[in-house]
Amino acid sequence: MPRKIRQLILDLTRAGFVDRSGKGSHRNFIHEATGARVTVSGNAGDDAHHYQEKQVKLALSASKRKRK
Repeated sequence: MPRKIRQLILDLTRAGFVDRSGKGSHRNFIHEATGARVTVSGNAGDDAHHYQEKQVKLALSASKRKRK
């Protein structure tokens, strides 16, 4: 079962990403300390696509690498 967009957003905010807003259903997140960026599109209750989960996973790992 795919995860929901709200779960991806929660993962990003817990990791220190800040929502810089966007147009429509797009949300632009940036990690202030490392500069890692990711855009998440869709409503909070929508199922996340596999590429969105991959983008969030890569952004989370990039923010951890840059912090060390």
